Parts: sequence; structure tokens; C-alpha cells
Amino acid sequence: MFRFIVNGKECQSEKDIRLIDYLRDELRLTSVKEGCSEGACGTCIIIVDGKKVKACVQKLSKMDGKCITTVEGLSSREKEVYAYCFAEAGAVQCGFCIPGMVISAKVLLDETLTPSREDVKKAIRGNICRCTGYQKIEDAILMAAEYFRENREIPQKEPDHLLVSERFPRVDAREKVMGTGQFVDDIVLPDMIYAKALRSRYPRARINKIDLSKAVMHPDCVAIYTAKDVPNNKHGHLKKDWDVMIAEGDITRYIGDALALVVSEHKETLDEILDLIQVDDTELPPVTSPRDALKEDAPKIHEGGNLLTKEVLKRGDADAAIAASKYVVSHVYQVPFTDHAFMEPECAIAFREGEKLHLYTASQSIYDEQHEIAHILNLPADSVISETKLVGGGFGGKEDMSVQHHAALAAWLTGRPVKVKFSREESIRCHVKRHAMEMEFTTACDENGCLTGMKAVIYSDTGAYASLGGPVLQRACTHAAGPYNYHDVDITGYGVYTNNIPAGAYRGFGVTQSCFATECNINELAKLAGITPWEIRYRNAIRPGQVLPNGQIASPDTALVETLEAVKEVYESSPYAGIASCMKNSGVGVGIPDTGRCNLEIRDGRVHILTSAACMGQGIGTTATHIVCQTLGIKPSLTVYERGNTQRTPDSGTSTASRQTLFMGEAARRAALKLKEALEAAGSLEALEGQLFTGEYLGKTDPMGSEKPNPVSHVAYGYATQVVILDEEGKMEKVVAAHDAGTVINPQSAEGQIEGGVVMGLGYGLTEDFPLADGYPTLKYGRLGLLRSTDVPPVEVIFVNSGHPAEMAYGAKGIGEICSVPTAPACQNAYYRLDGTFRTKLPLDGTFYRKPKK
Repeated sequence: MFRFIVNGKECQSEKDIRLIDYLRDELRLTSVKEGCSEGACGTCIIIVDGKKVKACVQKLSKMDGKCITTVEGLSSREKEVYAYCFAEAGAVQCGFCIPGMVISAKVLLDETLTPSREDVKKAIRGNICRCTGYQKIEDAILMAAEYFRENREIPQKEPDHLLVSERFPRVDAREKVMGTGQFVDDIVLPDMIYAKALRSRYPRARINKIDLSKAVMHPDCVAIYTAKDVPNNKHGHLKKDWDVMIAEGDITRYIGDALALVVSEHKETLDEILDLIQVDDTELPPVTSPRDALKEDAPKIHEGGNLLTKEVLKRGDADAAIAASKYVVSHVYQVPFTDHAFMEPECAIAFREGEKLHLYTASQSIYDEQHEIAHILNLPADSVISETKLVGGGFGGKEDMSVQHHAALAAWLTGRPVKVKFSREESIRCHVKRHAMEMEFTTACDENGCLTGMKAVIYSDTGAYASLGGPVLQRACTHAAGPYNYHDVDITGYGVYTNNIPAGAYRGFGVTQSCFATECNINELAKLAGITPWEIRYRNAIRPGQVLPNGQIASPDTALVETLEAVKEVYESSPYAGIASCMKNSGVGVGIPDTGRCNLEIRDGRVHILTSAACMGQGIGTTATHIVCQTLGIKPSLTVYERGNTQRTPDSGTSTASRQTLFMGEAARRAALKLKEALEAAGSLEALEGQLFTGEYLGKTDPMGSEKPNPVSHVAYGYATQVVILDEEGKMEKVVAAHDAGTVINPQSAEGQIEGGVVMGLGYGLTEDFPLADGYPTLKYGRLGLLRSTDVPPVEVIFVNSGHPAEMAYGAKGIGEICSVPTAPACQNAYYRLDGTFRTKLPLDGTFYRKPKK
């Protein structure tokens, strides 16, 4: 018997299980999050006898006679201070890492109430945050130290009204700081069982026979399902080419392919049952290179061949323009797969409600999920209820089916609630990655450094399944020439199937890759032309009324020039500063129907904000609150933000393409205008009890290949210029990020998005990789190269605008993706200036962060 104290209460257990399982499953202490299960991420950090301990790698036997404290066990004063300071500083985004950060903060502040920022950085080094870039978390801890040190009271006053661009704490901050907000894995339902898939041993293999006879005899086995049990065995976000499970006689396409789905009474015995399944398979040589996959004699990964899509964007005569140019630069660039590394592993719970199926999820679109699961189960769409809980980060990686369809299938067939949760290892092996690309870029300019033309050929590795491979390639092509005023371009892209782990949506959505190539070429052109990298961008920067390389006329809210002017002094004052600029679309665009929706319902004298727009940490509920309060002139306590539920909230599309702030925001404004008119007539919210006010915004664009002289590719673009500054040793000193995001709706959230995006971009440029050896991943979570607090330099955020905001959503433009786009080429330029080496591959080799191997 092991005896110990948890949050002041005596506890005991006969089982020597993992500490995290006891705290979460037995005591229901949901502040203790399981992020990696290998002691690398810090989401499960607790205090044991005054010291920080990672609960996922400790057994109960090690706790015998000790005192354990979790966030739930903090004093009332501590809870109030941490909740207020983390919210006020903007330190909370997805929130999954935050309780662990609070524990690290407490241990530090128990030792000293006068910590330096460096002390704070060291204190949270064991805690990874993928959203914030750490800076605002550090601010929050320093603020908390001040409140404790000076015994300051927590401000209680609420603003009489809330306007756009005012500082305002996130609406969901407190529940995330305290660990009381529900992520899917925090939920336990009566009679709930558990499911897990058996995965392929090989990237490519013929499955001859799946023998379940021994596995079904296990006493905990509820059921085992295979492909023959699935009504429709193909699914896919846009193209239905992904097998729910690989059937006997078929060939696997990557190591994450599911062969069978085991359902057990207890999660602890899932692996025991899986080990009893016998698979007779024949290993086949995998195809892991896009160029090899396009060869005539390459094995066909899908019946239609290995070319998923080909995209072409041509304007003018690029060959003639390049031939007539003074300077021409041509390079082949290579960028790797990278893992999203969101803090919350994928998890879903499904249960039947009569003839309907209800799903608790953490995805980026409950309606996409509803439609895909309805298709798989051969049900009407309205028979599937998809309800979102808190989402612990996404960055594009939670758009595709991962665990949801398996939970749904098992629940539908067993009639019992079923939870499916990825381990971090499963997440790394199964969910989509950022597309690896090989890119041949040629860029030319005249003797004055004015850009004249460019050609590009892009090979994008979409892996085993399509996912979002088509749209990612489109965006890589439409942005490949950069945000500059020249018009002779010839861009061809190939999206290719391989036996690698599938690639899908990832923050930057293809633009991150092509921006690296085009910006590096421009840096070298500047050297040839005898001008600075800043000057070549300033001369060529798109200005309102000019025509972008993709043919679209730059709108009055275009402010690329202003971003360059904002960083001129800091760039020119540092000998080892690197610079890069970019643009990034808001909205799906290219002629695809794209609608944002938000409804407002009056209940109990308050305005309930209803939208399915998923929040993965970007703060969509706070954005909606700002816009509704601005339009109605009311205080935020008169609003209630409800999370998405397909039975209650309207379809606002996927949280992707930096679209929801603009699309949902404009829909919220339109709904609020209707409510405002009714309120003026009725006199009070109480008089409108039960009424519903709908808002919808449709973004109209033109398709790829449009013959219009100036097609509208996207309804809006954000612009950015970033500067990365190195010291003489090649270590980062500072990053300055100047962004045109239009009207900034919530300053804390927008700053935090940029800071976090910059850090993700620094990782892409300097440290992150996801190497595959013949289709097999070679790294665990702790070795992905994720930057920690002590690795990150100060990030200065500068917001600019043109002074002519668009009407939609009070002039807001998306910020979630663009903040990661120009960082890697800015790093390349900085190192080029430092050591004269022109690098064409990411992550950059031979730097302070990836030193040459001896």
C-alpha cells in the first residue's frame, strides 16, 4: 500500500501505476495534462515535497510518504493572482500547457518574489508552449511576482463597453489557467470503453490475412472491427482516398494505416489485445521520393496514379523577361516535413443518443467532421452531432480525421460511449505533417534591382493521402512570386503521392515553403545589384492600386511598404540582421465557396454568441465578443460565447486559411447590426428574449486559371516584414516583426499570435525537422527540435496599417498564419550576412543551433 498526501488530503493505493493516471483517473485532477508521456513537454508538472516533478514518468511507489500539490491545491489567493495575471498578460492561447506553467511559476515564486526575466525563462524551460512563444507567459509570471510581493488587490471593475482594439482578457482564460476547462480527455462518461487501432508494420505492404481469434478471447475485449465492418471505408477532407481501415488483400500506404480497431473495457489492456492480433503481411518496397513517384515504372500508390494535382500560374512571358534581365539568380531549395507538435494529443469521445451519434471533439471544424463521419457510417448528416471541447492547439494538424472516425464507428456499433486517444507516439506516426517540398526558383531583376520575372517548379510531397495537398500547393503557387510589383511569372506545382506520412494543412499552408525560396533569391539579387536586401524590397513592394504577380489588384488597405519602413532602422543598424517580407491570404479563396456565419440569440437578458468557428488558441470567442460589444455598445458581461455544436451553432467553415477573424467577424458584425436595430425599437435585451439574429458573410473570389485581367484570388491579404538579428557567434539577439493585420481586434491575442508564430518560424528555420527513413519517422517528441523558453530571443511586435481599412470585420485581417511565414528566410539572410554561406535547405545547417557534425 502506497500512502501520500495530495492537495492536503490523505490518499492511498495498492496499485503501482503511473502518477499521472492516478491523479487524473482516480482523483479527477484535470489540471494535470498528458502531453507527451515521455517527460519532455511539462504539461503534467506538479509539486512533490516542494520540487517540480513530471507526473507522466513517475510511479506511485516513488510517492510513498510524500506531499503532492497540483493547481487545484493552490490557495485561493494564488489562484486569483495567477488567473488574473495570465489573462491580463495575454499568456493564454490554447491553454493546454498553462497549468504546468503555473506550477513552474509557483515553485520559482516560492523561492523569490523578485525574479529576473532570465530566472523566469529558466524556471519554465521544462515546459513547452507551442502557441505563445513564451514571452507573454514570462510577462504573466513577472506580473504575478509583483502582485504577491506588493500584496496588490485584483482589479474587479468591468468596462462599461468594449471596443475593437482595446486590451481585454480572453473570455476563456480563467478556466484554462485553473485547469477546469474541459478538454476531451478530461471527460469520463458512465459505462465508457476504449478503442485503439492496430497500425501497419510497414509503409507499404500487402495485408494477406488478419487473424483475430486469439485477441477476441481476451477477457477485456468488447469487440474488434476491421474494414468489412465499416459502411463506407473511404474518407477524406476534400478527396475520399483515405481508408478507415486497410482490408485483407489490399496494400498499405504508410505506417499509420489502421488494420483493425480494438475495443476494450479498460484502456490499460488495449495494447495487450492488439498484441494478440496476428497479421500475415508481405513487405513491399516503399516509394518515398516525389520525383521517383512520378516515374513511369513507379508502383501506383492510388489507382489514379501518383500525381495528386498539378497547378499552373502563368502571367506575361517569364522566359523573355528573365532573358532580358541584368541579374538572374537560380537555386534549388529543399524544405522538410515538420510536425505540428500541438500540446494536446488527439482525442475523441463518441456515444449514441437513440438513432443519433454524439461526438465530443477537438477538431478544427465540427461540420467537416460531421459530414465525414456521416459518410463513413452511411447516416444522414443531421444524425451526427459534433460538439467541440477546448482544443489544445491545432496549427492545421486537426483538420483531418485522426481519432474521431474510429471513436464514432466503435460507439455506433457497440452502443456504448467510446474514447479514442492517441499516445504521442501514435500522433507522431499517424497525423499529417507540413509538406516537404523541393523547389526550383529563378528570379531576375534589372540593373536597378527592380524585379522583372520569375519561374518556379515545385514538387510537393503529399504523402500517402491527399488531405489538403491540393489547396496547399495552390497557395504555394499563388504566393510564390512574393508581395511585389512585377508580372512575368511562370509557376508550376506538382502534388505527389508517396508512402510517407501524409502531409496536410500547417500554419502558413504552403506559403511558408515558397516564401523561403523566393525571399532567399531576392536577397542574392540585392547583392548582385549592389543594394541592400531592405532596399530591393522597398523598391519592389506592392502598393495600393498596383497589380500583384498573381494578377490581383492590391486593395487600399495594403500596407507592405509600412512594414518595411517600420523595420528600416533596426535592420540597417545591425551588421548581422536578416530580413524577409511576405503576404498571406485571408480566406480559402481561388473561387471556392467560402462563408462565415454567426448567430446571436437573446437568453436571460444576455447575448449568446453562436458560431462553429473553432478556437485552437487564437481566441475566436474573444474576437466575437469585441465585435458584438463594439457594434451594440454593451459591456462584455452581457455576452456569452458558446462553443461549437452542430445542433446549435451555424456552419462557419473550417478554422483554416487565416479566415475566421475576418469571415466569422464580419458575420458577427452583420448579426449585431440586426440586433442593434431591434434593440433600438424594443428598448432592452429582456424585451427580445428568445429572438435569434443571423449573420452571414460570403467571400467571392475567382478560380485558379481565371481569364480575367485581374482576378480576385483572395478577399484580403495580410503583409509582413520580419528582421532576425544575430550576434557575432550566430546566436539570436532579437526578432522584430512588423505586420499589417488591418485593424487589430484584440491586442494581447494578436501580439501573442505573432510572438508564437515567430518562434514557430524560428524553429522551422533553425532547429525543427521530421526526418523519415524509408517512410519511418526517426524522432520522438523530445527530439523534434522545438524551441524552449531559454532558446527564444525577445520578439518585438509592430502593427502597421495603411490608414484605409476594409469594411469587413472592422478592417481586420488574419494573423494566425502569416506570422510564421517570413521568419525562416530572414534567418537565412542573417546567416548569409554573418558568414557568407548561402544556404538552400531547412533547417539551416552550420549555425549556432545546428553546428557541423565532427
